[in-house]
Amino acid sequence: MAAERYAVLRAARPCARAFAVIRDDREITCVVEEGRFDPRGCSGAEVGWRRITFDMVLPFDLVGFFAHVSTAMAKAGVSIFTLSTYSTDHIFVKEEDLKPAVRALEGIGLAVLELPPKKA
Repeated sequence: MAAERYAVLRAARPCARAFAVIRDDREITCVVEEGRFDPRGCSGAEVGWRRITFDMVLPFDLVGFFAHVSTAMAKAGVSIFTLSTYSTDHIFVKEEDLKPAVRALEGIGLAVLELPPKKA
């Protein structure tokens, strides 16, 4: 799990130095470290997210991994925001839900490691 806190933004254009930018036909969403969050050009923001990365390559034909994870989170009362890249998957949980999220993941057999903060 990353030490940094993140903001999820609805933006007018892609954010510079974003962790992730998702664009569809209706909006642009940026996930940025809170220290890089600039409210100008944003029409919505959710702050206080922590990132948990699944440090494994999950094959595209794998069925049910996120169902298992999301079921564990739901049972723990933890809301998640998910992102997937070609070879890595992430969930974001609110700061206040981090401990129950980690316990839930450990409860389904996953090891959760805390990463040190990134150097500026």
